[in-house]
Amino acid sequence: MQVQIFPQELILEHRSSILRAVPKVEAPADPVEAWRALNAAHASVHSALECELKRDHDLSSVEFDVLDRLSSCEKGKVRMQELAEAVHLTQSTCSRVVARLEDEGLATRAMCTNDRRGIFASVTDAGRERVAAAAPTYRRVIAETLPGA
Repeated sequence: MQVQIFPQELILEHRSSILRAVPKVEAPADPVEAWRALNAAHASVHSALECELKRDHDLSSVEFDVLDRLSSCEKGKVRMQELAEAVHLTQSTCSRVVARLEDEGLATRAMCTNDRRGIFASVTDAGRERVAAAAPTYRRVIAETLPGA
């Protein structure tokens, strides 16, 4: 990765794409500027994650997040509603993501035996292997792309 410094902005050239990031900012007085800096940093990291996770592991960043959360569940399964909240998705988006992962054999869904309205999601062995293989890429990309990391 090459770093070029231009007035008031840092541009990270990350493999095949140029990602824009902002330098680490010490608590801007203007909350709007702080929000914009946070959004710029998020967009930069998200774009890099999408590119590399898809290319190297055939996962989107959202799919990685879902598999990662499912892999770390102590009970081995989690309610879809709780999963959606944990990965900051709507319930319908989370359902679509888990359905894609299920189609690929990386996750499963099952009805709750105590509450027929509840659906549990869990990771398969193949999903656990995929997320374990992608985790170093995920951490590296964040460390390389996130300003101040």
